Amino acid sequence: MRQEILEIPAAVDRLLTEGGPAVAAAASAAREADPRFLMSVARGSSDHACSYLKYASELILRRPMASVGPSVASIYGVDLEARGALCLAVSQSGQSPDIVRMTEGLAASGALTIAITNDPASRLARVAGATLPIHAGPELSVAATKTFVTSLVAGLWFLAEMKGDADLVAAIRALPAHLEAATRSDWQAAADAIDGRSLFTLGRGPSWAMSNEAALKFKETCLIHAESYSSAEVLHGPVSIVERDFPVIVFAAADAAEDSAAGTADALAAKGARVFATTDRVVQAQSLPHVRTDHWLTDPIAVIVSFYGMVEAVAVRRGIDPDTPRHLNKVTETV
Repeated sequence: MRQEILEIPAAVDRLLTEGGPAVAAAASAAREADPRFLMSVARGSSDHACSYLKYASELILRRPMASVGPSVASIYGVDLEARGALCLAVSQSGQSPDIVRMTEGLAASGALTIAITNDPASRLARVAGATLPIHAGPELSVAATKTFVTSLVAGLWFLAEMKGDADLVAAIRALPAHLEAATRSDWQAAADAIDGRSLFTLGRGPSWAMSNEAALKFKETCLIHAESYSSAEVLHGPVSIVERDFPVIVFAAADAAEDSAAGTADALAAKGARVFATTDRVVQAQSLPHVRTDHWLTDPIAVIVSFYGMVEAVAVRRGIDPDTPRHLNKVTETV
């Protein structure tokens, strides 16, 4: 896992070097289809990538995007009516039967389906209308890191090309250097606060997707229970379990939600929690080292890379091999 985290900048650079024709073709098809709304089909880390892409779609395309449950087709046998939709199916392996079945059904009903996968010869790629290979290379650790980040970049690049957003495309192309810097961010202070009890991860907007991914990684690599909330929702009930020194990590980018996220971080710190945030706008919480990129939509990608380095270190410190979490396999195929 440590080695694969360090490989993320090179993997993104490889995607940007080799993935252009596939992204351009898919974006052209999407512009021609002119979908009124978008859908996503995914599980686990891939579904967190889709949460990020949902915000990107809604913020730059102004078109709603919703996650659909694969079991609607694979278990309940219902084929959704999706004419006029664009479906992003995201799967590192491209092998899970339920993801494949839902994507196949959506394509049959008239949706434009696009697979984002590390295996362009997978079952998912074969049933999708177009495929965006993420070019991550082999990922041997069970915990997805390279494939998560390259899925984010491939999907965002596709949306930026679909929109014709030259500034965002330029920021995406500049990512490798920023991600290299992000691998060197020192989150030791946050690591020292992780004591094995439950914790919160928080975010808002595109950064909430990174919070979801972080909570999953704490569970699967460190065997620590973590819950992810929107920073707008945590004060509506979940805050009741916060006690002195309760660990909280707040994911924030240089976007319109930064002040709100910082305010929530400070409010929790005032209640006695140990709160760390990827923003300089906090007063009572502690600011974590963070890399800002050339666009507010790409900032969360750099932040999750810094987090990965920290969570791997926490797992090792707890005597856990993060490459082989208990009860888990690299490829999980659900029906």
